[in-house]
Amino acid sequence: PEPGRCAYFVQRKKRFCKMVPAAGRRFCGEHGQLEGESDRKRIPCPLDPKHTVYEDQLQKHLKKCNAREKPKPVYFVQDINAGLKDAAEIPEIQQRPISSLSKEELEDLIIKLKKASDGLELHHKEQILSHQALQEALNDPKNGESAFKHLKQQASILGNMEKLHLLGPGRCFVEFGAGRGKLSHWVDTALQNAENVHFLLVERATTRFKVDGKHKGRDSIFERLQVDIQHLCLNKVPFLEKKNLPVVGIGKHLCGAATDLALRCLVESYTPSSDAENEEPVLKRFKSDMTEVASNSCPDNERNEEDTLENSKTVAGIIIALCCHHRCDWTHYVGKEFFKSVGLGPVEFHYYQRMSSWATCGTQESLTKSSMNDEERGNQTNNTEEHDQTCSKTEDGSDTLQGLLTVEERKEIGCLCKLLINHGRIEYLQQRGYKAALQYYTESTVSLENVLLTAVPRQSWISEATT
Repeated sequence: PEPGRCAYFVQRKKRFCKMVPAAGRRFCGEHGQLEGESDRKRIPCPLDPKHTVYEDQLQKHLKKCNAREKPKPVYFVQDINAGLKDAAEIPEIQQRPISSLSKEELEDLIIKLKKASDGLELHHKEQILSHQALQEALNDPKNGESAFKHLKQQASILGNMEKLHLLGPGRCFVEFGAGRGKLSHWVDTALQNAENVHFLLVERATTRFKVDGKHKGRDSIFERLQVDIQHLCLNKVPFLEKKNLPVVGIGKHLCGAATDLALRCLVESYTPSSDAENEEPVLKRFKSDMTEVASNSCPDNERNEEDTLENSKTVAGIIIALCCHHRCDWTHYVGKEFFKSVGLGPVEFHYYQRMSSWATCGTQESLTKSSMNDEERGNQTNNTEEHDQTCSKTEDGSDTLQGLLTVEERKEIGCLCKLLINHGRIEYLQQRGYKAALQYYTESTVSLENVLLTAVPRQSWISEATT
């Protein structure tokens, strides 16, 4: 054992315990009883049995145990962005892996997919941009290939934000799935001389190696919200309650259902503004659109029309790099109305979201590896910004599909599934008064997940176009 450390050898970890024992003892409190060094009885903690506590100090421990239930922050509203559960949940018998489908069942799904996607634009506009804020980093030879790929994506996201006039003073940038906060870091770098800029970094997990510390002493303010997007009510965030700043929602590789949760969080739980001249507004559509919107809105949103007209809260824009469609969920999905309009439901969605993985990892192992950069591979241990895109062989169904579909056919079907899921999101935003679009924001050699969703309020877009 290391000097001053517990002398107990932990077989499971193949190393000595690293806890510091009390003065004059060889073993820590956890292992002293096992070695007969202490007569005090230790019992598993009732809150988390992975650790033990002295029985005579149980009550004291329960008050400070890290596993105790902590008070919820004021902006926590249970399931506010979760969406409504469909009355007809997917029957368990139909929750089978794709590899178990018969040839006829698979062909029927593919026919429905092609019919539903008929008429949709199969290829997005290429909008690969850059931003001067990242030029120095992009030209730094010390950056390896993986870091360079990240920088190219971040530069293009900032370039697209600038093109949509979303980089400016007097705004609150909300980064969903923030991880280390790198995207917000570069936005702040691009806005060095801008006043009244605030960043909210939303991340449900505790994150290591955050870049927030680089911004101490700067004019812009960085604040972390450790909460699942599913339960985040922006109306109740103290800073936004006080300042009422326009919000710009951003995200780099926002995984699967997290994209839907973020869209609903922005569009439904942050009261949009309207004025007397534009009264067509998004709010009236909210009232008449669906009960889903009403049931998910914050308690603070239940106001009369006069109050709403005085409210300056608005979402100035949304920029999200999409990924991991195989992790989408019907309950949270915002495009249910679109799916139903083309004759599809939860069962088809269940299979299409799994088949979407064929677009990026249903081809060959080398291509799969190229789609995963260092942060994606490291997510399992470091909670970094992105998520792995690997698929199990069962989900991919490669063995079963041999002879039925070629590699290229699987890739084409996977792309159609992604297109269909993304189009539902676009229609959701369009119905709520946004001009929304999808574009390729980086080369597929940089990331196979290279589609960017952008949205700005339609009225602001029209005024920009006429000036």
